[in-house]
This record gives sequence, structure tokens and C-alpha cells, in this order.
Amino acid sequence: MSVHTRRTGWVYTTALSWRVMAQRFSFVLFMVVSLGILILGHTNPTAIERIRVRAVDGLAPVFDVLSRPMAMVDSVTTRIQSYRGLLLENEKLRAENENLVRWQNAVLSLQSENKELRGLLNYKAEPQMSYISARVIADTGGAFVRAFIVTAGRVDGVREGMAAMTGEGLIGRVVEVGDWTSRIILITDMNSRIPVMLMGSGDHAILAGENAPQPDLLYLPQDADIKVGMRVMTSGHGGVFPPNIPVGIVASVEHGKALVSPLVSLSRINQVRLIDFNLAAGALNPIAAKLQTAASSP
Repeated sequence: MSVHTRRTGWVYTTALSWRVMAQRFSFVLFMVVSLGILILGHTNPTAIERIRVRAVDGLAPVFDVLSRPMAMVDSVTTRIQSYRGLLLENEKLRAENENLVRWQNAVLSLQSENKELRGLLNYKAEPQMSYISARVIADTGGAFVRAFIVTAGRVDGVREGMAAMTGEGLIGRVVEVGDWTSRIILITDMNSRIPVMLMGSGDHAILAGENAPQPDLLYLPQDADIKVGMRVMTSGHGGVFPPNIPVGIVASVEHGKALVSPLVSLSRINQVRLIDFNLAAGALNPIAAKLQTAASSP
């Protein structure tokens, strides 16, 4: 064996022994360092904080460099998902657009057919309604009356007999009109009488106020099939209100007496709509009023 070979073997053996010793004592070394850091942290926490801050400052550029690829991957993933979402939404909008085009064609066809049928039948269309929005400024309710005062009058186009409504349903009608204000009698007032119909059975009745929270149904047929929860709508009789305006729901039926709970909470009304349906009932229809005046004149 040559001298070079022996020297190489000795160097390899020495390196192997140092590696074994480092593996054996590294755990002990780390334990000692950890204990030293813990003891230093209890005895001098300020020094530990400075070391931590400097370590973070030193490693911040490394963290920044390492985070950029992940941020780039996240951005690309987000864009891909957004693109896929746009494709799906685009397909959905195309389908909806095609559906709307079909409905548009159907509506145009029905409008044309309806116009032809109206011409063949000489059908007279119902008059267009108009409305005025107003604010409630006073509640004149008492023991013998249930009424509101609203901020709309004759100069605004309000006339006696106009329906007072909210988004839920009918609350009453205009009974007095001034230049700037009007008085609305509510459906719970004892002077209120409204022709109504029960949805489901088709029975007709008169909704009569009793100065109580719930008006009563009068003149029901003897064989009326009335049940709690049935919807009460205007019948259109009398020419004051058109049919199918929501009024209330049957709240109780006891001993032949049916009470109706209004759809609108009358104690919480701040805004109302005064609606002129332009029906042939007195002041609601100016043409009818003029004809009546002309007929009564000599």
C-alpha cells in the first residue's frame, strides 16, 4: 500500500469520525442554545426582542423573494378562475338573451292578435288610472271617526272619491278636499262601506267599518263558504273602485259574524297614494259629472 493511499484513508476516516461526533452532539448543542435563549429571554427580554427584530429585518428580503412566485401563481389562478366564471356567465347571458328574444316575439305576436280581436269585438278599454303621492300629517282618529289628513289637495288634482292605498292594499277613500290638504276616511270608520268579494268562494259582501281595528262583513249569502284566512278584495260593484284591489284577510268567523284584518297596519302609515281610477261614479269621472249636470239642467 502506498503512502498516498494510506494518507487518503486516514483523511476519510478522520472526516467520518468528525461527522459522527457532530451528529451525536448537535442535539445537545441545540438544547444548550435553546436553554440559553430561554434564560436570556427571562432575564433580558429587551435583548431578545432586538435580536428577533434584526432577524426578521435580515430575513425579510428572503421572504419577499420566496413569496413572489407564490403570489404570481395565486394571481394566475385567480385570473383563470375569473376567466372561467366570465365564460359561464357569458353562456348564461346568451341563453337568457335567446329566451328574452323568444318572449319578445311572443309578446309582439300577442299584442298584434289582441289589437285585431279588440277591433273585431269593438272592445272599450278600461280608463287609465292616475295617482298622487301624499304624506300623512295628522290622524283625526277618535272614538267616532277614523281618518287621516294628507298633504295633497285640489290644486294637486285630488277629487272626492279617490282611493287611498299603500303598497299593500286599500286603506280608505277621499271624502273631503281642500286646496292643499285632503281628508281620508279609513276602511275601519263606521261610515265606510265597500263592496268586496271573497277570493276562493266568490261570495260578495259589504265591508263595513265599526270604529274598531277590524271591520265587519255584512250581507253575506246564507250559504257563504267563508273561512279564516280567505283574502278579501274589492268587487268593483258601485263603480267607485275597480275589482281585485286587496283589502284584508278574514280574521275570525264566530256566530255568523266575520271580521276582516286589514292588510295595512293603519297605525303605521306615513305615505299614501291617492288613485283616480276614472270610473263612472260621481266626481271620479269628470265626463260623467258633466253629463249628469247637463241632464239635470232644463
